[in-house]
Amino acid sequence: MTRPADLSDVRTTNLAVVLRFVRTHAPCSRADIAASTGLNKATVSSLVTDLLERRLLRETGLTENRIGRPASMLTLQSRPYAAIGIEVAADHLVAIAVDLTGERLLTWRRTYPGLDGTPGRAEAAVAALAGRVVAKMAAQERRVLGLTVAAPGLVGPGGAVRFAPHLGRPALELGAALQRGLRHPEFEVTIDSAANLAALAEHRGGAEADTPHLLALIGDVEIGAGIVTDGRPLRGSRGFAGQAGHLQVDCAGPPCRCGRRGCLEAVAGLPALVRRALPDTEQDGPITDYAPELDRITALAANGDAHVTAALAETGRLLGRGVSMLTELLDPQVVVLGGSFATLAPWMLPAVEAELAARAVTAGDAGCRVTASTLHPDAAALGGAMLALDRLETGRLPAPAA
Repeated sequence: MTRPADLSDVRTTNLAVVLRFVRTHAPCSRADIAASTGLNKATVSSLVTDLLERRLLRETGLTENRIGRPASMLTLQSRPYAAIGIEVAADHLVAIAVDLTGERLLTWRRTYPGLDGTPGRAEAAVAALAGRVVAKMAAQERRVLGLTVAAPGLVGPGGAVRFAPHLGRPALELGAALQRGLRHPEFEVTIDSAANLAALAEHRGGAEADTPHLLALIGDVEIGAGIVTDGRPLRGSRGFAGQAGHLQVDCAGPPCRCGRRGCLEAVAGLPALVRRALPDTEQDGPITDYAPELDRITALAANGDAHVTAALAETGRLLGRGVSMLTELLDPQVVVLGGSFATLAPWMLPAVEAELAARAVTAGDAGCRVTASTLHPDAAALGGAMLALDRLETGRLPAPAA
């Protein structure tokens, strides 16, 4: 049975409304908040006092640029809080910490042994880096609001991550490792997919920030989609929404990890692109690290290599088919290409746009735009840090300062 909202629920919701308004309109006055949110002035005054006591807002002085008495202006407090995001990539880790305003406090990149299947190795590396970032924030006398790890695969219960199961790699037990390594911290530790968190970063701080309906399509060894609809992430019943790599776009293509032929991941993912652009690259054995190949493709394309640019255009055309299907299903306003797609966007994006336009003309609608991420390569880690800030605006607020 649905429980009716009590007064504390209403106040928590209103606190989140005020906090969200200040983030998007700062500096602003109490009168500005009341006029735009519909809350009465007395309620706004009480809510602002509460947020000042929690050290989430601060007063920046008076403005006389208005009729009547000067107004005290409000903005987000840059201290004493921090939020942390860590991305787990195939061969490196990225850690980012931000303050309440979204300003970066640190950005660390660390190489590590990678996702090679050695039991516990990746988990230990992630937990060790997380511990160092938390210690750094403590040294700055900042309270950590939350730590989120962006994982390159499906995230199951307890933070277990299934990465490239078609390669026989075991699940990463990141949730348990982080709890042990951080000694069961008071702040929330979350594991989420890199695509979901990249979409959150794009929605809060990218070139397409605050677009209500946004799709982030991340291309690497696997292809994932992060979906924002009505300004909120769409994760599905089990958190597995966005498995865009399994869309069937080319019946003649090779099978992907799901076993079906011609899936988007199999024809437009990074392994397929490397085989198409650099057909000699696997002569010395299977590729385990695609970064050198990606660098080589980028350099050859920049120098106008005809074979590589043609391979990128063909990959863009196939990707465009997948983008077209996703836009018809989800109706986003914009699709943001991230991961290797962002790196190679100068050569792939025109073909993606052409394919989307051709199919949109058939459907009678060319309303969706496609663009490359401006946050790459930090989008997933940045989204992890921003998740804790996003939760503040849903009412999950820290207690008032003692």
